[in-house]
Amino acid sequence: MITPLPHMFVVKDLVVDLTNFYQQYKSIEPWLKTKNPPPQAAEGTTREHPQSPAQRKKLDGLYECILCACCSTACPSYWWNSEAFLGPAALLHAYRWVSDSRDDYGEERVQSLSEGWDKMYRCRMIKSCGDVPQEPRPRRRNLRHEGTAPAPRGLTRDRE
Repeated sequence: MITPLPHMFVVKDLVVDLTNFYQQYKSIEPWLKTKNPPPQAAEGTTREHPQSPAQRKKLDGLYECILCACCSTACPSYWWNSEAFLGPAALLHAYRWVSDSRDDYGEERVQSLSEGWDKMYRCRMIKSCGDVPQEPRPRRRNLRHEGTAPAPRGLTRDRE
């Protein structure tokens, strides 16, 4: 049986309103942010920020997400607090940009995510997000799963 995405407002038939989902995605600023322009390119080539194969390999599994919202709608934490909690898709993309060696704003990105308790720390590690989608299968990692996130205010890592 085919049904619309669960826990989303149904517009018509199988069409759901993804406005909030995409606004949350946009809030993580999913683009490369650098403090310096790319190095000067050789004649006839485009300017780009170089990356070693090892640095590039760290991003494998982080950029395959197609923003289908399946993982977010499978997440009980997202059902309960979808207005504030960013959900698995946005957190996966946030981790992708924090992990990118070319991005100069990793710490600022993490700080922005950790400003409010709800944005990132509502993840309860239920890991329902890892069950979907079947293909493409992005690596389900985010700041909380990797331990990159700062400890919540008032807590230390030892107490988490």
